[in-house]
Amino acid sequence: MRTGVLLPIFQDDADRALEVARRAEEAGVDGVFCYDHLWPIGQPGRPALAPFPVLAHVATRTRRIALGTLVARVGLVPDAVLLGEIAALATLAPGRVVVGMGTGDHLSAGENEAYGVEFELAAARRARLRRCVRAALDLGVPVWVGDGSPRTRRVALEEGAALNLWAAGPDEVREESRFTEVTWGGPATGPLAPTVARLADAGATWAVFAWPVDIEELVAAGRR
Repeated sequence: MRTGVLLPIFQDDADRALEVARRAEEAGVDGVFCYDHLWPIGQPGRPALAPFPVLAHVATRTRRIALGTLVARVGLVPDAVLLGEIAALATLAPGRVVVGMGTGDHLSAGENEAYGVEFELAAARRARLRRCVRAALDLGVPVWVGDGSPRTRRVALEEGAALNLWAAGPDEVREESRFTEVTWGGPATGPLAPTVARLADAGATWAVFAWPVDIEELVAAGRR
């Protein structure tokens, strides 16, 4: 079981995120990840840093740790821009990039609308997701498809990508891992060791925790 941390990017600057990434690498965390939002869900008055510039900065300051999005939302930027960002990050950190991709949902639709970016119908977003997943895999970058409807989950299965389940319980992880690789993301809601152990027993290959999380506790939990 590999472990990761979602960096604190709902800030005015990247200093805190860079410090957390540095501490995570030194402690032995396997990966650091960034959300892809224009503001925290339901809090349009708060700032949010773009994920790829933050991850690129982290790439230049680290040597080992994996870097990823959780998840990059298709349609927020043109597909060519998203794929160019992925390719650029993979060039900066070869072999260390993981790309989580998702379609977004009604909770994030307002972000698009506030900036005049069309929030397409679900079928169009899934088609876009499929194209981008294929293109990223062709670049040699591992892809996690963010949890959504059964049709979105089918994209992961049919394209050979992992499925990322957000805040799912062990039973759901166990069920989905029968069909494809499953990774997990979510908040730390209690002691980390039993949470990580349950997810590992259920078949998850990664557990990525939202900030704040005790980094040393997370590393110890991943080693058990």
